[in-house]
Amino acid sequence: MPAIGLGVMQGTQRESEEAVLFAIESGYRLIDTASAYLNEKSVGEGIRRSGIKRSDLFITTKLWVTDYCTESTKIAFEASLRRLGTDYVDLYLLHQPVPTEFDKTVAAYKTAETFLSDGRARAIGVSNFSASHLERLMNETSIVPAVNQIEVHPFFIQKELRAVNAKLGIKIQAWSPLAGIHVYVPNSKDALNPHKHPTLVALGEKYKKTPAQIMLRWHIQIGNCAIPKSFNAARIKENFAIFDFELSAEDISSIDKLNTGVRGGPDPEIITTTTFGFTIDNSPQADDAFRQ
Repeated sequence: MPAIGLGVMQGTQRESEEAVLFAIESGYRLIDTASAYLNEKSVGEGIRRSGIKRSDLFITTKLWVTDYCTESTKIAFEASLRRLGTDYVDLYLLHQPVPTEFDKTVAAYKTAETFLSDGRARAIGVSNFSASHLERLMNETSIVPAVNQIEVHPFFIQKELRAVNAKLGIKIQAWSPLAGIHVYVPNSKDALNPHKHPTLVALGEKYKKTPAQIMLRWHIQIGNCAIPKSFNAARIKENFAIFDFELSAEDISSIDKLNTGVRGGPDPEIITTTTFGFTIDNSPQADDAFRQ
């Protein structure tokens, strides 16, 4: 799995297609989407237009909570493959745990295990799972998740959860790796802006890099994969230019100290199919709606 990928959450259909195409042309090989983003078909079109061999790309998509079950999971997975225009994905994730209906979460994961066995998913995993969620899941299933995609950034470093995943052999993939969640979904009027934080600005000046590049380099050096979201060509290119320098141990420690312990996204413990219960039309007739 590449260390850096492109995230496409909240993009319009045209934005998603063009961002994917530009990212691949700029050297990215990991593209992260989800059925809940409603842009899988546009992502697939961007990939097709790139002309890159399918085997050279790493495509991730996710199963939404209202499709957790057995038959619904099968239908949703097949719909994702159809919309993406591929016969397999490199990584298939459960998008959220549903603590109040964990039996359905387990059923969905067991169904995903069959996609792994038949080769239509090269790896399976989870997203936003806490240590207790992982324990519950692994007690009832056969395959250790390859990846746990969680909110991680300098303001919410999740050190303990990262350690649990490392012990279990689960790779951490960071969503909102640049702490953008604090900007576009602020918890308060005092939302943190990482691009202006004195520590990150100073490190950027030290290495002649932007604060975003400093944060992404921090992720790589602490062992995370990162999927920064962007639809801006300059930023997409900037986010990939992080392999020509290395932070010192002291620099990494100074970034760790920015941790507030406060997440920007929703608490995984409160996810339910009622509060997060929009449904996705997985019928072939609805596919065009994913590119409007």
